[in-house]
Amino acid sequence: MNYNNDFKYDLKVGQIKEVEVGKMLLGSTIEVKHDLQATKTGNVYIEYFSRGKASGIAKSEADYYCIAFGSGMHFIKTEDLKKLCRPYFNTDRDKAGGDNNTSKGILLPIKDLLK
Repeated sequence: MNYNNDFKYDLKVGQIKEVEVGKMLLGSTIEVKHDLQATKTGNVYIEYFSRGKASGIAKSEADYYCIAFGSGMHFIKTEDLKKLCRPYFNTDRDKAGGDNNTSKGILLPIKDLLK
């Protein structure tokens, strides 16, 4: 993005993003995940399997995921989140979790999410 120390230019750039966010919120489906441990662990847990069947991101039909942690929220296209998780499948970041460890999910580093 070009930098310009001109309020009118910056306003125009900001308004373009406002339109994008408006379209996303009004015309898309969003799955919201609140990870209470993320700020302590530095990871978000992205579930893909539970109680013997695909679940979470593997079954989601949402256009976007909203991952809330700490005092913020991060919006990401579901397909982009899947791409971030795939390299961790069947690694030490592929962990049991959820109620009674009946789920499987990826411990995705927050730093990867925010790239």
